[in-house]
Amino acid sequence: MTQSAAPPDRRQLVTPTRVVAGLCLIAPFVAMLWVNSYARIEPKFIGIPFFYWYQMLWVLISTALTTVAYTLVQRERRARKGGAQ
Repeated sequence: MTQSAAPPDRRQLVTPTRVVAGLCLIAPFVAMLWVNSYARIEPKFIGIPFFYWYQMLWVLISTALTTVAYTLVQRERRARKGGAQ
């Protein structure tokens, strides 16, 4: 058997914070790949069919979720190093 070359404090761990960050990153993909959920015209928003404004809304939601995931991972990384930098 071979042992890991990385020291114990450098190993990648699956933590609840990383799971939440991963879910934040995967949610937009699931939403966009589930086409039946938005493949319709009604309800219209200021004359724009649902199909289009739903996708554009997900651009904003994806930005917010990516920011949340980044912040969570950076906060956890700082905490593991022993303080704010």
